[in-house]
Amino acid sequence: MPDSMSEQLKQDMECEGLLECFHGLKQLDRQCFQVLVNAGEPLTVDEVAETVERERSTAYRSIQRLLQSGFIQKEQVNYEQGGYYHVYSPTDPEKISDSMQRMLNDWYAKMGQLIQEFEDKYQQPEADAEVAVNG
Repeated sequence: MPDSMSEQLKQDMECEGLLECFHGLKQLDRQCFQVLVNAGEPLTVDEVAETVERERSTAYRSIQRLLQSGFIQKEQVNYEQGGYYHVYSPTDPEKISDSMQRMLNDWYAKMGQLIQEFEDKYQQPEADAEVAVNG
């Protein structure tokens, strides 16, 4: 992914690119997310790891990144004899979209503030010079 905003705006982007853009997720994270979406039912980390053909620990780290980003949810399933395991499923796309929209609004507000600070900081010497000439 390009570093600068102007480079990003010049690129063709797909909606899956938002996973990387908003949360810095990696290609494997996108793969694991797609596996969970396509499954139609909650999956264990072992099932995801098998589908993406990666070690369980690698898939687990990817699942944790998706979980922390809010793209998936974790559910505990209890055995009748005791013990439990976890399964993972994608979060409702509307909730993900709302979260990304809030983050975008926060980012936009912050960038607007920084742009104003930039203008204030670098216009000051010129404004002082006008006062000195006119004063």
